[in-house]
Amino acid sequence: MDKIKPFEIISSRFHISQESAKYFLGRVQKSFKKERPPHKLILDFIESQDFEFLLTPYETAALMNESGVWAFALGTEPPAIVDDEDLD
Repeated sequence: MDKIKPFEIISSRFHISQESAKYFLGRVQKSFKKERPPHKLILDFIESQDFEFLLTPYETAALMNESGVWAFALGTEPPAIVDDEDLD
């Protein structure tokens, strides 16, 4: 029997593509400076929080850090993407 992968669960739960779910997990990992959490731990954390929508990767990493789930140093937060419409 095939084991369901964390990105497949995230994809199904939040109605995003599997590629987007893989990217999300990778970005959560890269939000930490050196020690990176495994995908399974990230998934377990998301499920334990019962999020109604998927947070940004950095927000997820910050919550994991604050709650002590993965207490390793975070990198700097990436700059927010601003649409041209928002500049008015």
